[in-house]
Amino acid sequence: MRIVLLGPPGAGKGTQADHIVDEYGIPHISTGDMLREAIKNETSVGLEAKNYIDKGELVPDDVIVRMVKERLGRPDCEKGFILDGFPRNLEQGRALDDALNELDVNLNSVVYVNVPEDVVIERLSGRRICRSCGVNYHVKYMPPKEEGVCDKCGGEVYQRPDDKPETIKNRLAVYRQQTADLISYYEDRGLLVEIPGDKTVEEVTREIDARLEAV
Repeated sequence: MRIVLLGPPGAGKGTQADHIVDEYGIPHISTGDMLREAIKNETSVGLEAKNYIDKGELVPDDVIVRMVKERLGRPDCEKGFILDGFPRNLEQGRALDDALNELDVNLNSVVYVNVPEDVVIERLSGRRICRSCGVNYHVKYMPPKEEGVCDKCGGEVYQRPDDKPETIKNRLAVYRQQTADLISYYEDRGLLVEIPGDKTVEEVTREIDARLEAV
């Protein structure tokens, strides 16, 4: 099963990706992980990406695409993969298709976990993180026993600046602007599987399973 996973910040993609990995026995491939691994291993494309990162610049699409192609060509991807964080826009989507054509494989499905803006804002603006050990909390769904204090290590529990409501709205606006054409592109090709993400984790998981079984 070869899958692209799409969804706005706060959609719960990481949780669902972990389930799909377990269900199908395929690797979870994220651009962030790929970048870190390529840089650590000092591959040619990793060193090229590092040059941009060291300058504080975004890594160009063509470098990311070469990195993705290199990763998808490895033996552990022969039975499939789930791509998370790539593609982010129509140009990257088309570049991914070109890379897959060169590898002589096709996508089976594009899972789009769609979550209303108000739900995303509630989820992310309520998120809190321990400054010391990194444990995640939520003021509504999973608060620490003592407000502002981590249950695990006693460190300070705080809200990240990018989890403030106004910042979240800006992130969502950028996300939707970038992905609107990409979502239409996959929908027109009959690959898009849209899943309502404003349900419980278990309900979203069951719907993804049912839709993928039908692919």
